[in-house]
Parts: sequence; C-alpha cells; structure tokens
Amino acid sequence: MIRDYFNFIDDSWQSPDIGGGMNSRCDSGWRSIFAIILTLSILIPVVTICSVSASDNLYGMQARNDHYLVIGKVSEDPKKHYGNLKPIADYAVRHMGDLGVTESKVLFARDNRMMINFLNQGKVDWVTETPFSAMEFVNQTGAKILLRRWKKGVPEYRTVFFALKTSGIKSLTDLKGKTIAFEDPGSTSSFLLPSATLIQSGLQLVELATPREKPPAHMVGYVFSRNEVNAPAWVYRGFVDAAAFSNLDWEDRDRMLDSIRDQVEIFYQTPAVPRALELVRKNLSPQIAVRLKQVLLRADSDPKAAAALKAYKKTTRFDELGTDDMERIQHIESLSEIIKAKLR
Repeated sequence: MIRDYFNFIDDSWQSPDIGGGMNSRCDSGWRSIFAIILTLSILIPVVTICSVSASDNLYGMQARNDHYLVIGKVSEDPKKHYGNLKPIADYAVRHMGDLGVTESKVLFARDNRMMINFLNQGKVDWVTETPFSAMEFVNQTGAKILLRRWKKGVPEYRTVFFALKTSGIKSLTDLKGKTIAFEDPGSTSSFLLPSATLIQSGLQLVELATPREKPPAHMVGYVFSRNEVNAPAWVYRGFVDAAAFSNLDWEDRDRMLDSIRDQVEIFYQTPAVPRALELVRKNLSPQIAVRLKQVLLRADSDPKAAAALKAYKKTTRFDELGTDDMERIQHIESLSEIIKAKLR
C-alpha cells in the first residue's frame, strides 16, 4: 500500500519549473519531503491501533464473541493490572477448547457501576473482587460467587483497630469525640469494614478535612491517610487517636515499625472476611462455569499454572466456600447496606 502511494507521488507530483537543473533538484526535494510526511501519516495510526489491540481494548466496548472468555476487573490503571489477569485467563482457556472457547480477553471498568453494566450486558464472564464489591455485583447483576482466592497466600483477613497504650481507648465506644485514620475510601480492611463496624456499634461518623480538625463530642471523626505507613505514624505522633487497617498490615514490619508497635495496642478486631472472591456472570454457560471452577481448583497442583498464579497477585490456590465463609459473606452484605444508608 505504501509503495502505491510512492508511485502516485512519482507520477503525479510536479514542482514549479524555475529553470534548468534546479527544477529536477526541487522535484526530488519536494517529493522526498512529501513522501516522509505521507509515510508518517500512514504509519502513526497503524502503531496506535496495534497498541490498543495489544491491551485488549482497555475500557473497551467490543462486541461479544462466544469464542472468548472475558475476565474483568475494576481498575483506574488498566495497563498496570493487565499483566496480572491475562496469564490466568490464558491458562483457563487452554482447558476449554472442547467447549468452543479458544481465546481470552481482559476488560477493565473504571468503577463498580461500569462493571455492573458489563456484567448485565454479558460483556464480562469472570470477575475477581474484594468482598464488598463482590456482594454489590451479586446483588445488582445476579453474579454468582465461584471460589475464594488465596491472594498472596492468604485466604482471609480482618481489620484491627489500634491506639497508643497510654490513650485510654479500650473499646469502640471510647472513640466518641476522637479521630480515627483509615487508608482510602476504596479499601475493604481500612475503610469499608471498620466504618461499617463502627456504625453497627451505634457510633456516628463524620469525615474531617484534616487530622487537626476536631469532631463533635458525640461523633467519631475520620480522615484518610492514603497509605498503610502513614496511619500508624499518625497515631504514634498524636495526629489522630486511633487507626484501622488489616491484620496483614499489622504483621508487616515494613508498615508497622517495631518502634511504633511497642507503643500501640489493638483494642478491637473484626471477624475475618475472604481476601478475594472469583465471580461469574449469571447467564454464563453452565458448562463453562463448571470447567472454570474445575481448572482453578486444580491449578495449584499443576506446574504449568505456576507462572499464571504468581502473576495473579501471588495467588497460591483457590478453594470452595464453606458454611462459615457463607455466614461471613452474609455479614458483609448487611454491612454493605449500612454503608449505603449512612456513608454514601
């Protein structure tokens, strides 16, 4: 195609005749410049299109193809998470050829609302999520919980509330008139779970602009530290009265320094919740859903799955939910209703 354009240039482009050999040199110069510009105009769009295709149409609205298995995730940074999802989806597809599934795709949503639309429209088959978002998808789309994922080797986690040993804070009710630090509004263990727990305990929450602002005496003020390291440091320095994050963060010596740990204590812990859940859309072919479940359950014993599991946020295994797990999920559902009513 590019050669055809060059032939067109050679046959059609004529520069003004300004005399003698100068004309041929100008012809050659103008043709070269025009050829370069035209070539760039052709190649640049091609490079852009290839780049988008390589990313599986991030935030895409592509038409549904029954030969694809589409894994989805809510993410503000699709390029960062693409490499986590594609290998495990490819691994699953390798075991589905007899079902007519021959290729995997990754589709990201900017937020839960977009993912709900994707699930309802049948554009996403399989979603990995934290418990609160998972329950929202179940309630809003009829999605089905398939398995629990041992993300980073951990099947479940809980929120721990902590304060300085000298603070006098020994229970949740002691937080009235005080300020607690959460991590960010999207964190399960460091906002959704602890805030719902406080509300369920009869406490009223109010968001503060800064740690220096004081809440009303009958309310619990909260601020966001934006990362796990800030929260314990703020408690230690007296910027806030307490903080809440996961027991995994508490046990991580890089996040909870020994010098701070010696000065603080846990005064409350929530019940454990699943670390991550795998869901499938409600109208996914039963044969594909069953096969996906079988493949994931066996993945930890298959050496060929090792690289895909590692990429999938260091997943060590998948397992089925027991009775206790279902009770915890029902508890999460009740907490989700509290958050909707009181915080959103």
